[in-house]
Amino acid sequence: MLAIIGGTGVYGIDGLKIIEQHNIDTPYGEPSAAIVRGMYQNKEILFLPRHGETHSLLPSEVNYRANIWALKSLGVKQIIGLSAVGSLQQEIKPGDLAIADQYFDFIKSPRDKTFFGQGLVAHISTAEPTCTALADAITTAANTCSINIHRNKTYACVDGPRLGTKAESLFLKNAAGCDLVGMTNVPEVFLAREAQICYCTIGIATDYDSWKDDPSEHVTVEQVISRYGDSITKAKNVLESYIKGLPAQCTSGCNHALASAVLTPVDTMSAEQKTLFSVLSK
Repeated sequence: MLAIIGGTGVYGIDGLKIIEQHNIDTPYGEPSAAIVRGMYQNKEILFLPRHGETHSLLPSEVNYRANIWALKSLGVKQIIGLSAVGSLQQEIKPGDLAIADQYFDFIKSPRDKTFFGQGLVAHISTAEPTCTALADAITTAANTCSINIHRNKTYACVDGPRLGTKAESLFLKNAAGCDLVGMTNVPEVFLAREAQICYCTIGIATDYDSWKDDPSEHVTVEQVISRYGDSITKAKNVLESYIKGLPAQCTSGCNHALASAVLTPVDTMSAEQKTLFSVLSK
């Protein structure tokens, strides 16, 4: 089962024939919105708007654990996220699409970043945090519809909601070697790995963040919104092309991420912990 998590400006999918909506109560509270199950390109998929149906949630207010848990409980094996991002590299122009293969966690305020803790211990490997097979399949889908998509990019995740300073932008670009900057993919990407779900984000570049010398090129909300429409259309075309094809077969080990990561013996887990572990390890 494939799930699409829609970011800024993506609160639904045109052409999705809705079958039902799931309002799921998770151990971590409510997801961002009801999860829509529907048919798209003759395939059954799920859709969840990351910021809520009316963009009512700041990046720090998104209940990432509830979102991923709810999708996992509905049988999701793959997640493709759509996210607005700033570009930290000249060659990634506003309007371009890019796949983040690596992540730099620059979150400084509290966010719940793991399903584990409180007596249940696990340490997942995130050396390669996204699914290579899924990224390859998305790239093939983009090529099929003659859309260029940048690969092997590093996404820096910041707190928000404010837009970054020039000093921060230059640090992420030069010192940290990042290519994209956004506010939402951490902890989403890592929670998906803990839930053994293949995950990739299609980043939609809307601006050059704040690293350029020309102040007119520093990111503003007006820039983001004005440049976003055509780019969303490109991203949706890639999604349509991917969904039309066969689903990618994971060769990255995403579906076995917990195989050697959990240190707490199952026979010592409480009933609540066993329930948690059983959902994540399915």
